[in-house]
Amino acid sequence: MSQNMIEKICQKYAVGLEKGQKVVSGDFISIRPEHIMTHDNTGAVIPKFKGIGATRMANPRQAVFALDHDIQNKDEKNLAKYAKIEAFAKEMGNDFYPAGRGIGHQVMIEEGYAWPGTMVVASDSHSNTYGGVGSLGTPIVRTDAAAIWATGRTWWQVPSVAKVVLNGSLRPGVTGKDVIIALAGRFNKDEVLNFVLEFVGEGVKSLSVEARLTIANMTTEWGALAGVFPIDEVLYTWIEKRIAKVDARGLQGVPSDVDGNGSHPRINKARLEALRSEAPMLQPDVDAFYAKEITFDLSTVEPFIAGPHNVKTMRPASQFKAEKKKIDKAYLLSCTNGRLEDFEQAAKVMEGKKVAEGVKLYVAASSDEIQKDAEALGYWKTFVDAGAIILPASCGPCIGLGEGLLEDGEVGISATNRNFKGRMGSKDAEAYLASPAVVAASAVAGYFDTPYEMESSPIQAEIKVNKKDIAAASVAIVDGFPEVLEGELLFCNQDSMNTDGIYPGKYTYMDDFKPEDQARVVMENYDPEFSGSVKEGDILVGGYTFGTGSSREQAATALKFRGIALVIAGTFNQTYQRNAINNGFLCIESPELVDDFKARYGKANLTEYTGLKAKIDFKNSKIILSDKEYAIGPVGAAAQELIVVGGLENWVKNNL
Repeated sequence: MSQNMIEKICQKYAVGLEKGQKVVSGDFISIRPEHIMTHDNTGAVIPKFKGIGATRMANPRQAVFALDHDIQNKDEKNLAKYAKIEAFAKEMGNDFYPAGRGIGHQVMIEEGYAWPGTMVVASDSHSNTYGGVGSLGTPIVRTDAAAIWATGRTWWQVPSVAKVVLNGSLRPGVTGKDVIIALAGRFNKDEVLNFVLEFVGEGVKSLSVEARLTIANMTTEWGALAGVFPIDEVLYTWIEKRIAKVDARGLQGVPSDVDGNGSHPRINKARLEALRSEAPMLQPDVDAFYAKEITFDLSTVEPFIAGPHNVKTMRPASQFKAEKKKIDKAYLLSCTNGRLEDFEQAAKVMEGKKVAEGVKLYVAASSDEIQKDAEALGYWKTFVDAGAIILPASCGPCIGLGEGLLEDGEVGISATNRNFKGRMGSKDAEAYLASPAVVAASAVAGYFDTPYEMESSPIQAEIKVNKKDIAAASVAIVDGFPEVLEGELLFCNQDSMNTDGIYPGKYTYMDDFKPEDQARVVMENYDPEFSGSVKEGDILVGGYTFGTGSSREQAATALKFRGIALVIAGTFNQTYQRNAINNGFLCIESPELVDDFKARYGKANLTEYTGLKAKIDFKNSKIILSDKEYAIGPVGAAAQELIVVGGLENWVKNNL
């Protein structure tokens, strides 16, 4: 069976596969990632870890802590939290990077944790960044983090994979930031939601590793779970330079897992040579399947500005420049565009100039190493001389923390990754996203500006959807999991059924709300009659993107407590599905069944009680109705075990 690059990396990090099993999209697998990074939220994972009865980590070298979000906050409570995290790291023997070292994602790259061909996770949505160096980086939730600390592994359903073919090359002045804004703006209807993206094509060779990191970082905002670039000569050259730099720097600040021979434990020539030997085996097979294929011409990209309030709304920067809309604040920082190449681009624009009167420009490197390099090359002096306000290497205003937040009525232009209303300060402010050069030009002009004049042309891009027939597969059944489950089907036709519809937000923080209370109010905002009408053991069939919205886990547990046996949908919001299975509640995708129900029942009723009995044959991976059978993706042992024991926390306790 052929595999794409993503499936091959998943194969490498999967645990407990059946003999001869080849991992493909849709498989539920148990994974043992190379590393897991947590940042300030380490403080929230520690009690989860202890609450499941864990007293030590399965592999102390696997976990990495990096304090980076709220480091400007010097109050007693935050300092105590930071001290607690550092003490815990020392107790457990983990690698720890203190406040000021840099943003965790950048540290993971600089220190070689995110390494080409590895799978690395983090309890942060921008772990996609690691894909810029050919690492499958993807976010996990805090319960997963505790599970990995305790057992070394957690579960994952291998997502659908889309191939993004980059053709042509960028015009001078166009950056990786412009590319990802253009991709997200051009394909802005959830085309890649919950996908993993594999970037390929001749155009990739023209992109620096820094540009790749920016693009990979913001695949999060595009809707993807990961975006991975190939392991190629551009990357090898970058690693060679990195090894030379690390060797020259020495081992100051490198945690204790040094191998004793004086070289860096992860960034060294021996590891690079091993990568050169392994990389060919991680190349996608010629006939590998991709659920979608996007072709995109880099030469048609120009400087863009996205916003306000939405990453996927964008226009050419030249149009904004013509309007001369005033700005109040500008930002050169974050894990997206706080690297040396970004500062070089901005410094060229700002050299010998001043920040416009009435404008504040905030600058922060994504790591202390980058700041030192920028200082040595004169970029930092350019910013300081221009009147920039320097912040420590951290997330800061990107996440709405510390100095420099947007205030009521203000307009900001930023080289960060998100411009959602209220993220960078006041909900009554407007935030726009752009490349470092455009941000720098705007800071100097006092209004939206761009230093580059170029002819605008329509973005040349296409998308193709590939259908793969699901063949019923035989699956081994673990003890306690049913080979067959039967129940009556009820149909809720709404696509993008949100978590407020399933479980109203007003109940979310009622700590005394018991399981029976959750069951009583389930689906209240969608169909007030639902809870009183369904029967124990019914099977709910939903639409597409079931469970979108907030991350509240009660949207899964309330259905479980009401006695719904499982949910079938065309597709699921990834966070919803993760919360459901982490709580021992099964979700199954069957687009064909959903399409048939939409055609048969339409939208006449909020909840259609079909009277149809379904038999779900887990052993043979199919749903059987009286008149038709539907093949489903195999529910593997990793998911079965979680359902049998009642969720991830119980699974961890059983595996300590």
